[in-house]
Amino acid sequence: EAESILTSLFLSVAIPVTAAGVPVSDQPFTRTGLLGFVGPDYLVFVVGKLDGLMTVSGRRHNADDVVATALAVEPMKFVYRGRIAVFSVTVLHDDRIVLVAEQRPDASEEDSFQWMSRVLQAIDSIHQVGVYCLALVPANTLPKAPLGGIHISETKQRFLEGALHPCNVLMCPHTCVTNLPKPRQKQPDVGPASMIVGNLVAGKRIAQASGRDVTQLEDNDQARKFLYLADVLQWRAQTTPDHPLFLLLNSKGTVASTASCIQLHKRAERVAVALIEKGRLNVGDHVALVYPPGVDLIATFYGCLYAGCIPITVRPPHPQNLATTLPTVKMIVEVSKSACILTTQAIMKLLKSKEAATAVDIKTWPTILDTDDMPKKKLASIFRPTSPDMLAYLDFSVSTTGILAGVKMSHAATSALCRSIKLQCELYPSRQIAICLDPYCGLGFALWCLCSVYSGHQSILVPPLELESNVSLWLSAVSQYKVRVTFCSYSVMEMCTKGLGTQTDNLRMKGVNLSCVRTCMVVAEERPRITLTQSFSKLFKDLGLSARAVSTTFGCRVNVAICLQGTAGPDPTTVYVDMRALRHDRVRLVERGSPHSLPLMESGKILPGVKVIIAHTETKGPLGDSHLGEIWVSSPHNATGYYTVYGEEALHADHFTARLSFGDTQTVWARTGYLGFLRRTELTDASGERHDALYVVGSLDETLELRGMRYHPIDIETSVIRAHKSIAECAVFTWTNLLVVVVELEGSEQEALDLVALVTNVVLEEHYLIVGVVVIVDPGVIPINSRGEKQRMHLRDGFLADQLDPIYVAYNM
Repeated sequence: EAESILTSLFLSVAIPVTAAGVPVSDQPFTRTGLLGFVGPDYLVFVVGKLDGLMTVSGRRHNADDVVATALAVEPMKFVYRGRIAVFSVTVLHDDRIVLVAEQRPDASEEDSFQWMSRVLQAIDSIHQVGVYCLALVPANTLPKAPLGGIHISETKQRFLEGALHPCNVLMCPHTCVTNLPKPRQKQPDVGPASMIVGNLVAGKRIAQASGRDVTQLEDNDQARKFLYLADVLQWRAQTTPDHPLFLLLNSKGTVASTASCIQLHKRAERVAVALIEKGRLNVGDHVALVYPPGVDLIATFYGCLYAGCIPITVRPPHPQNLATTLPTVKMIVEVSKSACILTTQAIMKLLKSKEAATAVDIKTWPTILDTDDMPKKKLASIFRPTSPDMLAYLDFSVSTTGILAGVKMSHAATSALCRSIKLQCELYPSRQIAICLDPYCGLGFALWCLCSVYSGHQSILVPPLELESNVSLWLSAVSQYKVRVTFCSYSVMEMCTKGLGTQTDNLRMKGVNLSCVRTCMVVAEERPRITLTQSFSKLFKDLGLSARAVSTTFGCRVNVAICLQGTAGPDPTTVYVDMRALRHDRVRLVERGSPHSLPLMESGKILPGVKVIIAHTETKGPLGDSHLGEIWVSSPHNATGYYTVYGEEALHADHFTARLSFGDTQTVWARTGYLGFLRRTELTDASGERHDALYVVGSLDETLELRGMRYHPIDIETSVIRAHKSIAECAVFTWTNLLVVVVELEGSEQEALDLVALVTNVVLEEHYLIVGVVVIVDPGVIPINSRGEKQRMHLRDGFLADQLDPIYVAYNM
């Protein structure tokens, strides 16, 4: 205490000097902390306090003057006279004025807003300065100073920490933040040819990379024999009839059902008979398979192939949530032109129920067959496709932008996909792999339904839905079966991290040991979530999980598996890039921990037979190493085209047949719609070549064009989530020209309005963007798809249709 008194004494003693630096007098002066001037006749005028001085854009303002102006606007009607605090906070390299007042209990929200907007106008016209934030708090809640009045620094501290709990708030960043960097002016684009020459001169190679070559495998008998999956299944049923292919676990961790080669073959035959005799279907008809994750789904898929029908796997509707899940089922059935639906008796009842009739028109369903008790009849002959380019199945999924797209997979692409995964993961009949993914589309579907039949390994199937009642199900299964290779989704990883965080000791006692895992791959269509994979690895290190085991994969609509870590080759690398350069579509590598650095993790190794090149989004010319552009892919397992795109008809037919405008103009590529870059590393691949790493930055459809720059929603969301402990989740999108931030509040409702200023501050500071609208909602409002990706466009539709039922919406002026 003595020390602090001394310091304050020392600070309050001053020796004023003249311009020449000579002391004015030999007596020391005492600093009062008051501001004023000496007038005529030695009268002293006090105009305010030094700690109330605020310097905004180089001009000084006095807090007391601002308070006086606020009080002059219909004083006493809405707020208490002595209960106003004015202070400045630094946001984006300048001071911003904040005014906090206690609101009278009898003032309505409407009245208060009127008063607030009048105060803003008054301060603006009298002081020529904009107020950044005006907040009203309930009566008697501002901290008091020892001598009465309001404790200003304590109030400011609460404001900055998000602990002020206002009942009304008005932010005006648009009017008072005038020091934003200038918007980026797009330069006239350099042509693709100059770009190539520029890269060559700079000694940069063209950014292209490929997985292992598969052409030498083409000529052998096996590749020909394994061209059609239906043939492979028949061959396995004859040569290794009792070899187990599938094992499905229920939520208790016990085996719910299994299938050997012969069992699967026989069930498929019975399904084919039912399709031809009961369903009266012809070769080439489309069939929707609406099953829960399980062996039935797999058997009916092969049954369709045996009958020459085209299967489409569809997630069944949720009985408790028919209103939102049934229309999607209906839409896929209609858009895919399915002639028949195969399902279970229970789901069949549900599709025709009264509840279903309120959600969709149940009279227009095609034929619905249930496969619970099928005739035990032999199939006369199994269908053989006439060419490998014939359609094998349709893969439908809803993109993160809410567009339903179906892609066509030929028999050739289907077997090429299986072969590629088999090579990368070294899958043999003696292997077991555990899969905790949804089986309805993309790589999840391929791993569930295709790969085991092709490679002969046993798949332990863990439906992610079962984790809701038993979070440790997947990890316990991995431990119990000593699985070396396992796949999951981000939502599964998140459930394990959140749900088992405190239970690792408990699991160890139960004998859960993960030291057997060599690779645990997250199946994703997005930039790798590095914080989640790291916290997962850190958390389960105690159970023996190797730090090197976790990696991510990358696939999208045009090619469901582009990268996948597999078992051999170097570990995935992480680089740090400058986030500001990224907004200008440039990649600048920086040191870890440097300001504005963003960690990006490689998405796994490029699969055998896959070639990747980075192309300029507009000129379609090839780019050099470490340049940001669209990822294009060429591979025998590319999809052969969109079957349909529902919701945006203009969606690019050229997605599958793109050619470079310069350089290698012969190769036909598919455009992934994702931005990323390639970088040659110092590591060596299995082939002894230097390893090329592919980094995915984000989906082009989701990027936000703001102030001439390109922003990825996830970067803004990451900043927002860090702004306050009560922010559980967040999503951003644009509406007209405004940036809208939707925040899920996990805490008491009195914290809701604290978040408005914090969210606005952090986005200004870290991204130089002004938030237009802050919407505060309850947990679980932001829609997430089955892969764990945010559906920002659905959220935007909900916001525009007024369906979010928010706790508070703040429109920043």
